[in-house]
Amino acid sequence: MEKITSLSQLDLEKTYTYADYLTWQFEQAVELIKGRIAKMAAPSRRHQKIS
Repeated sequence: MEKITSLSQLDLEKTYTYADYLTWQFEQAVELIKGRIAKMAAPSRRHQKIS
């Protein structure tokens, strides 16, 4: 299996498993929601203040 080191190597339309997620070796923050990749954005200052 090819080592995944960049988000661009993944098909954003494909469904992935948690096992797939654990093999990814890139620094961009992403999460899986129902098997789909979602890029995580930095929280806003307002969000941080409320938290």
